[in-house]
This record gives sequence, structure tokens and C-alpha cells, in this order.
Amino acid sequence: MAFSVLHLLALYLIVQPFCVHAAQTANISLGLSLTASDNSLSWQSPSGEFAFGFRRIGDQDLFLLAIWYDKIPEKTLVWYANGDNPTPKGSKVELTKDGNFRLTGPRKEEIWPQPVISGVAYAAMLDSGNFVLADQNSALLWQSFKDPKDTILPTQVLEIGEKLSSRQTASNYSKGKFQLQFKPDGTLELYPIALPTEFEYDAYYKSNTSDAADKLNSGYQLVFNESGHINIVLRNGNIVTLTNKTVSPSRDYYYRATLDFDGLFTLYAYPKKGSGTSWSSLWSIPENICFAFDSTGEEGGGPCGYNSYCRLDANTRPICDCVPGFSALDPQYKLRGCKQDRMHSCELGDSKPQDVYVMHELPNTFWPSSSNFEVLQQLNEDDCRRSCLDDCNCVVATIRAGRCWKKKLPLSNGRQDWNEYGKALIKLPKSDALENPASRDSNTEKKDQKTVILVGALLLGSSVFINFLLVAAIAFLVFYTYRKTHRVITSTSSIMEANLLAFTYKELEEATDGFREELGRGAFGTVYKGVISSPSSTNYVAIKKLDKVEQQGEKEFKTEVSAIAKTHHKNLVRLLGLCDEGANRLLVYEFMSNGTLASFLFGI
Repeated sequence: MAFSVLHLLALYLIVQPFCVHAAQTANISLGLSLTASDNSLSWQSPSGEFAFGFRRIGDQDLFLLAIWYDKIPEKTLVWYANGDNPTPKGSKVELTKDGNFRLTGPRKEEIWPQPVISGVAYAAMLDSGNFVLADQNSALLWQSFKDPKDTILPTQVLEIGEKLSSRQTASNYSKGKFQLQFKPDGTLELYPIALPTEFEYDAYYKSNTSDAADKLNSGYQLVFNESGHINIVLRNGNIVTLTNKTVSPSRDYYYRATLDFDGLFTLYAYPKKGSGTSWSSLWSIPENICFAFDSTGEEGGGPCGYNSYCRLDANTRPICDCVPGFSALDPQYKLRGCKQDRMHSCELGDSKPQDVYVMHELPNTFWPSSSNFEVLQQLNEDDCRRSCLDDCNCVVATIRAGRCWKKKLPLSNGRQDWNEYGKALIKLPKSDALENPASRDSNTEKKDQKTVILVGALLLGSSVFINFLLVAAIAFLVFYTYRKTHRVITSTSSIMEANLLAFTYKELEEATDGFREELGRGAFGTVYKGVISSPSSTNYVAIKKLDKVEQQGEKEFKTEVSAIAKTHHKNLVRLLGLCDEGANRLLVYEFMSNGTLASFLFGI
């Protein structure tokens, strides 16, 4: 919301210099230095809440020159000088006697070229978390608040043109693929970049605080105030508050706002006292990064990179997965995207496409139009599947509402969501599909049956009795495999008729936080509370995990799907979807907090 706060701005202009200059300081004199080692010393702020010095990166024998919260166990970094070039043991940061500030390696080589400043009289680590270099008149020559990395702190201000850059991963402080910047037109933007060129792709979040008709109604500062709120200050004195949640006073909590490696700009809080052991997320933008990217954009691979898809976990944080048949370009940095494990060929010789490839289903998954090369109208799933299978240029087809989109590589801006109706059909070589049991079709199973028979024949001995036993055993295996295949196909057909959402076991495990909160238990399974995020809301669901699937559970599964999915009554909980992965069979219902009718329906 926007409101006039000219008097607050005046107060802010009075308080801000006081916070920077008049705060109690413990000055760092000329000639002092710090050396990177296992027992490195640090320069602390007067309150001891912040420290400046060297921090080891995980298990590596490398160090960052950094600022961190020093009174909490995590020692969370809020600024670092050399994320792209960590220093080895023995490196030194020094405020030289001639007034220079340098970071050098063990061989005296320059590691951090900034700040190139002379005339420094002293340095200070302030209680605000700002590290400053000042001249003999206490005028600031350089400050960490004006050289931000991925985090801002209370009392910190971002001016026009200043920006934050994400790191690559939680433990890799090299520059990542996301940036936040206050643009000259007064808009705060979040956007991905191409590395290493840093070419800017289209923004996936804009604050809409630009007014071309009235520049005074445009933003010019992003202010993180001491109360824990993040505001955009307009040139006319109005303020637009971005954070939408009431926060506790800063005397009770530590705060930070970080552009995380996954692209979310998040406000975090940590209690100064009590039993808190980790940072809590209070607010973040955008609400759903998987859907925030422009679906018509022709550039950039989206939040997860090319040939992947994005989905949200129970905390609305993005998870990046490769398309089946693809693997991560960099397993340590999954946001780079994925590469195809085996290139498809248009030269099949005498083979037919259906002899070489299979179509693997990926439910509730979609890629926008940038990767389309053909759109077919009024096509059912079988026709869409066949069209992609017969087209050597088609790698993926998506089917929704009678339309079939055939797609080429690279795939960009992929997303999976339980409200994303339809499905993706991934073309895979049959040899790749064999590595994934979930993608086997009836043709593959028939091939397996032939293999079993062939192996059995080779093992037949001269004894007629042994031959008889082997033939009987093979016949039993073939019969059992056929029966199991028939049962799966029958079950799948009934599921399709019910028009339910399909979930993977992994998705439901994440939705329930590892099946943590149990709602009840019955004869055929246990019901857990879960949360599934959609682009516009977060929905609570009741997830029933069936037991004894091979016995009573099999019958119970079919009975519940056929009876409940087609029943619509205002007093009954609605069956939303299911998971059917071999021995893992789960049902997803609407969540009812009163429990009366739900208990009757679930049988618990």
C-alpha cells in the first residue's frame, strides 16, 4: 500500500547518518591485519552481533573475506568480498600503515581489487552490519552497504542502479543466475542472467513502481527499515510496502533479506533469545517462481534451465528436475539445466518408430509455446502420442483440452503443478525406458517374457523330468506376468475414466513432509495431512497411503477410485487425485478440518 510519510522520511534522513557515523564503534587502526586460518581472528562490532574476517567454505581449505552474524550458531554470511575467487589458507586482509586496504594471497598476489582506496585513517565494523573505511575526518570512503552481494540488512538502502546477485548454490558463493536491481525508471526487478556474459533476460518480477507520465510517482530507493519491513520510496515522498506480514521488533529478532540461489528474494528472521535454531522465512517474491517466467519469452531456460521442469515443495520453494531421458549438465548446480542422454535419430532403417521409441507420461507438466513447432487441434491422447512418435523432430508432446503441442529442443520454462491439467508425453529410446520401471509399456513386458523363455530353453538339460519342471516354471512366470500386466492396465483404464490428477510418490512424500503428520489410521491404510501449492494458493489435502496393496488393499484401491471419484455431493469429501506406482498406491482427498464425514469416508 502507498501512503504519504514525509515526516517519516525526514526522521529517516536524520536517523540514517546517525546509524552510520554516530553508532558506537571499535575503530580498527592502521597496520592491523587478519590471516586466513583454522583459528582466524575477526573484527567484531561493539555489540558482538556482527564480525568481519575470514570464514572457511564448508569442508574446503578455502576462505571468504566476509561479514556474518556472530551470535548465532549458524554464523550466517551477509556479505563477502571474493565469492568468485575464494582464498587459500595464509591469505591476509590488511589496513596498511600508508592507508590502503588490501586482500592478498599467500604469495602477496592481489585477490580482491576493490576497494582501491587511499587515505584511510581507520576502519570499523558497525552494529548495523556495515563495515566502513573512513578518513581522518570520519568521512566514509567505502562501506559494505554500498557494495552488496546477495543480502541486505535493516537500515540498508538500495539506490537506483544498485543490485543484488544470487550465489550459485547454498555452499558455492560464485555469482549465480539471478539478480535484483532498482532500474532507472523506478522499478524493482528480479531477472535471470546468462553466465558468464551477464546478459539480462526478461524480468520474472516487477514492482510496478514506474510512472512515465509522472516521474515523481516513481520509485528511487529500496529501504529495509529497522522494523523489518522492506519499502520502496517514491520521489514524491510516498512509500510502497512490499512485505505483507507483521514482523516483531528488531530488538527481539535478527533480520536479513536475501536473493537466494533459487531466485526468490526472501525476508528471514532469527530469534535473539529462546529455542530458535534456524532462520524462518517470513515473506518472499515471487509467490510461485515456476509460473512467474514469461510464457511467451524466446530466451532463457526459465528458473531451472533448459530441458528441465520446475515444481514447488511444501514450503513453496522451487525444485528442479530433468526431463526423463535427460541428466543434469552440472549435478552440483542443477539450475544450469539438463542434457539429452541419447540423441534421437531420424535414420531408423527398416525399423518402425514404435519399435525403437516409447512415450513416457509425465503428469501435470507443461512447457510454454517457445519450444513448439506444431500445434494440432481436436486430437485425442492416442493420436497425439502417435503423431509425436512418427515425427523424428518431436521430442515431447503435451496434450490439454483436445490440443496437442509438439515440441523441439531445447525445452524452456518447464513447470509441473497439480492445477496444470493435461500431461506431457516424452519420447524415449526403449533402452532408456527399460532403466525406468515406471515407463515400461506392454511391448517391453512382452519382450521380457520372450527373454525369460529363451534363457529357460538354453538351460534345459537332457533329463525329461527336469525339462518338464522348467517348462512348467516358465509357463507359470508367463501367466503371472500376463496377469499382473492385465491388472495394471485395467486399473490404469479406470483411473483415466475418473478424470483424476496424477501424482508421483515423490511429490506426495514432499507434500506430507515425509508423511509426518498423521490424521488417522484404518484397516487399509493411514491418512496424512499434506499441502499442495498451486499458482494462486496453497491447498491442504488428506493423503491416504494404502497398506497391503497386494491383498485387501488392491480391492480397496479400486473400490475407492471407482465409487468416490464419480460421486459428487456437497457433504462428501472429493477425491482429487492418486498415485499408482507399483506397490505405492495413495489417494488424495480434499481436507476437512471437522473430521466427522471425513472419518466416515476414510474408514478411520
